[in-house]
Amino acid sequence: MRATEEERLARLALHRLAEPGDPRLAAAVAEHGAVTVRDRLLAQREEHPLFHDVAGRLTGSEPARDLELADRLGFRFVVPGDTDWPGGCDDLVRAEPVQRRGGPPLGLWVRGPLPLAALSRSVAVVGSRSATSYGADVAGSIAASVAQAGVCVVSGAAFGIDQAAHRGALAADGPTVAVLACGVDRVYPEAHRRLIDHIGEVGAVLAEVPPGCSPTRLRFLARNRLIAALTRGTVVVEAALRSGALNTANWAERLNRTLLGVPGPVTSATSQGVHQLIRSGAATLVTDGAEVLEMVGVAGEHLTRPRRGDARVRDTLSLRHQQVLDAVPVYGSATVESVARTAGVGLAEVGTGLERLHQLGLVQRSSAGWRLAPPAHR
Repeated sequence: MRATEEERLARLALHRLAEPGDPRLAAAVAEHGAVTVRDRLLAQREEHPLFHDVAGRLTGSEPARDLELADRLGFRFVVPGDTDWPGGCDDLVRAEPVQRRGGPPLGLWVRGPLPLAALSRSVAVVGSRSATSYGADVAGSIAASVAQAGVCVVSGAAFGIDQAAHRGALAADGPTVAVLACGVDRVYPEAHRRLIDHIGEVGAVLAEVPPGCSPTRLRFLARNRLIAALTRGTVVVEAALRSGALNTANWAERLNRTLLGVPGPVTSATSQGVHQLIRSGAATLVTDGAEVLEMVGVAGEHLTRPRRGDARVRDTLSLRHQQVLDAVPVYGSATVESVARTAGVGLAEVGTGLERLHQLGLVQRSSAGWRLAPPAHR
């Protein structure tokens, strides 16, 4: 059902009453609708001091003016029922809250030209702010690979893994979305102003809080649930045992999204959280973009082949020829008779075997006898 203008204005008014991800407000709106919740709050202003304060703030809000200002700044406010509304957010209705944050957002502020329909094929890449060069390289490579395949890369524009993920997608000219814990008109961290502004020019910058709002710890926790809900799966690249990325991973589990983890050195503290996810079975181990695409793609799409070492000429030899080859010395030379004794194979068979191995470049012949070819030829 398409959202009415009254519903949009009611959601916008309620937006400023509570912190994002307030499960009580989200549940009330999901059950009764934003217009009904707003009207009931206004009607109850005399029954309790709390409602008097809430109603006062509702009466003082100017949602229509907020929308006009946002439109002039190039922002849009997307709500359920809009064609651009990412349906993954609706799954938050059925997920239990985490750290008192939960429920679907009342609406999303968007800056940038990328249609949110791109999120129907998307993957989140998250991890430590204190990323190692290894982690940043892997995150950037994975993001570039999936973005080249047309899969949107979603992250939080923070230092470390988030930054590497966005840059990897942009380097591949692929779609990317930054989900902020502040207003879409704000930049956090300030050092990423150029990155976030560029994403706003070619991709999309999303926020649940209205323009002008600053980031807080609660807003980061609320933001993490959106990153998990908006995407088909979440890839965790480097996360310590206490990490915001693990909060996102928790949400991915609760929403039945695919959860993937990139292993790091067993001695690295920044990978201990990822290793715990893999060890517990919560996350599937992945090492590159191809494996990520196989896990988050449509069944039968982006299938990968089991990896094997490079094939060698020796792998094609029969058992007898392998016996002969093993009997040929590395240093010095051996006669056919000596090779036959060592291999336990008849003279005639050794003779034909040595000729075959010589044709394959595995052995060399001299006036003194036979010897192995140099390693480069084997």
